[in-house]
Amino acid sequence: MSGCGLHCLKINHITVKAGGNTLVEDVSLHAHCGEITALIGRNGAGKSTLFRALLGEVPHSGEVVFTGHNGTPAKHKPRIGYVPQSLNLDEGSPATVLDLAVAYTSRWPAFLPVPGKLRRDIAAHFDKFEAADLLDKPAGRLSGGERQRVLLAIATRPHPDMLVLDEPVSGVDEAGLLRFYDLLEQLRQEDMVILLISHDLTYVRQHADRVVLLDQRVLVKGAPDEVFASPQFRQAFPKGGVR
Repeated sequence: MSGCGLHCLKINHITVKAGGNTLVEDVSLHAHCGEITALIGRNGAGKSTLFRALLGEVPHSGEVVFTGHNGTPAKHKPRIGYVPQSLNLDEGSPATVLDLAVAYTSRWPAFLPVPGKLRRDIAAHFDKFEAADLLDKPAGRLSGGERQRVLLAIATRPHPDMLVLDEPVSGVDEAGLLRFYDLLEQLRQEDMVILLISHDLTYVRQHADRVVLLDQRVLVKGAPDEVFASPQFRQAFPKGGVR
């Protein structure tokens, strides 16, 4: 993509150890701007741990490098947007979606009234995610689909260089699932690297550009059809896992 300034994420030999155990071992992969790179594997395979290493939340060896079109490392630190599996919020909390958006995406003090221009800017961005009408709703009372659209809107304001999605549709009903995936298809047209952990293997096979099968280390990686046809995949998912 000629318009992409950070067109490649290079993960080089990432290893994560804790308590004498190796959680992720010597993982290397490339992910490109404008593509969805999906990480799959059994529970406990190290997928979320690898994401936490990318986010700088756990100590690790190896390196993570963003490069431009000429293959040289990017000059600025990339911005990373992150959508977790869930967000633990008390249903009785008075905090609204707008409160969360202001706290996470602006420097405006959360305890002060939100200026009209800031609210309009946030609403315009949230409208792209079908979430502008949720701004005044208590954040703890969102449905699964509403919550994930809100988190996706927050993660992409301002525009990230890399979007990290850790099982983002967990607990979301079928209607919310389809809406979320439609939004993800729109985001893939923008200049960002998209990394996705998903147990929805049907979606991964149909829509991911690259797939990485992980079990502490990379077992196989490549185009979806190649990975799904591999003996490593059949061993990891003996029942196929694809609807």
